[in-house]
Amino acid sequence: MAAQSQKHVTHNEAIRALDAVVQLAVLDRDLSAPPVSPAEGARYIVGGSPTGAWSGHAGKIAAYQDGAWMLYAPVEGWIAWIGDEDVAVVWDGITWTALTTGGGSDPDAEFDTVAINGATADATNRLSLNAPATLLNHDGNGHQLKINKAAAGDTASLLYQTAFSGRAEMGLAGDDDFHFKVSANGSAWKEAILINGSTGAVTFPFTSLAGGREVLAANRTYFVGGAGASDSNDGLTIGTPFATGQHAINVAAALDISIYNVTLKFTDATRTQALVLKAPLGSGRVIFEGNTTTPGNCIISTTSADCFSADSVRGTFEIKGFKMTASGAVSLINVQGGGFKLFLNNNEYASAGLFHVWSRNNAIVEFGGTNQTISGGAPAHMIAQDNGIIVNNDACTFTVSGTPAFAAAFVIASGLANIKIAGITYSGSAIGKRYDSALNALINTQGGGASKFPGDVAGTATTGLYA
Repeated sequence: MAAQSQKHVTHNEAIRALDAVVQLAVLDRDLSAPPVSPAEGARYIVGGSPTGAWSGHAGKIAAYQDGAWMLYAPVEGWIAWIGDEDVAVVWDGITWTALTTGGGSDPDAEFDTVAINGATADATNRLSLNAPATLLNHDGNGHQLKINKAAAGDTASLLYQTAFSGRAEMGLAGDDDFHFKVSANGSAWKEAILINGSTGAVTFPFTSLAGGREVLAANRTYFVGGAGASDSNDGLTIGTPFATGQHAINVAAALDISIYNVTLKFTDATRTQALVLKAPLGSGRVIFEGNTTTPGNCIISTTSADCFSADSVRGTFEIKGFKMTASGAVSLINVQGGGFKLFLNNNEYASAGLFHVWSRNNAIVEFGGTNQTISGGAPAHMIAQDNGIIVNNDACTFTVSGTPAFAAAFVIASGLANIKIAGITYSGSAIGKRYDSALNALINTQGGGASKFPGDVAGTATTGLYA
């Protein structure tokens, strides 16, 4: 009977314990002293500094059963619902902590990463969600989604992706202007819309509206040639260059360059495409830039077409850092028409079937730079006709190499043309007449004398002037 009585008592205690801990829900977890008048079956998690009947039982489950306090030590993994907080907590073997999944959370908890519905969060994407839609609702009035960045040079934007590869982005990307960008491959981006953060002005870099042009707000460079070159590129970086110079010319001609310059930067190569200049809108300069240190590395070599030509094109242009050669009855540079001005700097002029530099009908050509070379012959090095103008205002040196021959004359002016060459010093010798001035044209050396220009035959000015 004694043994049976003991078993009966143990069974009753087990039932009492089950009543206390199964579907565990407590009224409070912050009390350190037992309530004065607890209800039968009331349960609490004992606070951190317990007194009275709870003394020495911090963190345990205190259940008021049969008029007395029963205390139960939690086991790691036990979950309890805290009634006065409406949160779930779990015993981790040391303390009660917020339950991070399932029936509740600690409103004061902090998390390094949050992944929802099978998503993967990491150090960069710290909040990650798999869901067909996301709803951010108002709480009685309006609602704002805030994206903050630390400094103007940082990025605060929305990025749209296909298979985790960027396709569109809008926001403050690298500055405080508002950008709308698109990409076909996730690496090369195009600025579709730009809103200036200071002025509110809107520009459309790749769109012409009602026949309008893109208006430049700064100097621009387009790259021509090199790895990955294609005329379907935007040409704006050395990694996305155009394939041909003529395409670069066409792109520049479609701009309103305003007061800014457009540089067409060519890589070292030998190119056979003749380049036909076209007029942009604006007062800035279109610059063709090759290798200004070693022009012989960046070559324009044509057959039956001028290397550079312009016919009735208005605008200001510059050609520098090229070696030019042309076969057939064509010139290296052939320009005509009023309102046109061309600067020539640091070039190498090789052989030509017609002329090196030809200016007609009020076109203006100006020599400059410090690295000009004449390495091949032609009927004439420079010729101005019919009010054409060729001048030199800055001191520079032309190196004449290999004793090239000029069948007509080194310099020719006719038909009221004006050639003013004062600051050029020629080093080296050439074969042929030094100059020929006719039909009321003027060749002005400003006192350079009859031997100013290279040649081995004296110049003539039968119906023109030479000074």
